[in-house]
Amino acid sequence: MAKESMKAREVKRQKLVKKYAEKRAALKEAGDWEGLQKLPKNSSPVRLHNRCKLTGRPKGYMRQFGLSRVMFREMANQGLIPGVKKASW
Repeated sequence: MAKESMKAREVKRQKLVKKYAEKRAALKEAGDWEGLQKLPKNSSPVRLHNRCKLTGRPKGYMRQFGLSRVMFREMANQGLIPGVKKASW
């Protein structure tokens, strides 16, 4: 389980990215690189990191489900993810 501070930091970054998205796009189109540098560092979408929605685990993230591989396996085995079942042949 990730530290609460790490999860909170990611949420804060996501809010900043949303807040400055339009302004960032306008500055890029105008070619105003100095204006872009004056924006907060965390408003850049490159600084976002995918984390599991349940545990906050940063590694082994599955984009399609928004979960880490560990939570995905547990939930799939319990039948909590629709359309996913264990392979057998």
